Amino acid sequence: MLRIPSRLLLAGTLASAALTGCYIVPVGPDGAPMHATALAVPIQAAPVYGAPAPSVLQARLYPANDLASRTGMLSGTVTNMMTGKGRFQLDYAGETMVGEATRVPGDDHAGLANAYGQRGTFMNCEYRMTTPYQGTGTCRLSTGATYQVHIGA
Repeated sequence: MLRIPSRLLLAGTLASAALTGCYIVPVGPDGAPMHATALAVPIQAAPVYGAPAPSVLQARLYPANDLASRTGMLSGTVTNMMTGKGRFQLDYAGETMVGEATRVPGDDHAGLANAYGQRGTFMNCEYRMTTPYQGTGTCRLSTGATYQVHIGA
């Protein structure tokens, strides 16, 4: 059996892919190529798009009442799945809180988020995304603390 080294196979594949292309050659009414006036023009292949990749965004929660100011600013991450859903995680007073965010049906910019911690603390947020990578909102914890949240850059 003939074995081709993987590097050689990869190099051959890349070389053949780089040399492929399509050309448009004008033809006359009789179907014959019009060589004298025609230049071969390469056609660019249409880009292939897959599903958008998830994007991890920073979330900063700033105290909005006296109870929240005792804990201070919080930070966490939001993973935007680019499907109208997201997942977020943050640390509140030594308790890791994990939850999900969902866009409000009929409004691609508004959303609701909820998180829960291992000690029973929970959080409810309302937010508005100005772009897929940036937004603001308000979060209220079961402790009574209220925060203004900034998502993204």
